[in-house]
Amino acid sequence: MMIVSQFRPLNLSVINVRTYLFATLFIAGNIVLPQLCHLIPEGGKIFLPIYFFTLIAAYKFGLKVGLLTAVLSPLCNHLLFGMPPAGMLPVLLVKSSLLAVCAAWVAKQSKAVSLLHVAVVVLAYQLFGGVAEWALTSHFSAAIQDFKIGFPGMLLQIILGWAILKKIANYA
Repeated sequence: MMIVSQFRPLNLSVINVRTYLFATLFIAGNIVLPQLCHLIPEGGKIFLPIYFFTLIAAYKFGLKVGLLTAVLSPLCNHLLFGMPPAGMLPVLLVKSSLLAVCAAWVAKQSKAVSLLHVAVVVLAYQLFGGVAEWALTSHFSAAIQDFKIGFPGMLLQIILGWAILKKIANYA
């Protein structure tokens, strides 16, 4: 039996101060978490930390907070730390944006959160993002890297993402 929790997604508007407050908090998370993961050799490639808070932001707070987080997180990380490298920015921006769109859409349609919902979001952005990466780079091996090396990160996104979303399910 699958555990499904009722969920109250928020769709904050662009004129709501909370939109920018939450986006700032999630961007900060997407700056700190990758730095921690990069302390481990290949930690960024294994744990895919730049996507974690984008998942939470978009699923709970909607497309606008999700897209702000998705776009500004890689840009801020690049400007502050040089990671991701400039050549990888387009790929990360596409994948992060796809994640925001998928997460916001699943939350809005289902008004529920379960491991399956979060897994669908993660698999969708990885599949469509992999196709986009292949198109952008012409390297199939790069496009499937997240499935080969980043599988632990995908599992963490699903399990920890679900646990956090379940905890904040009815936060208004």
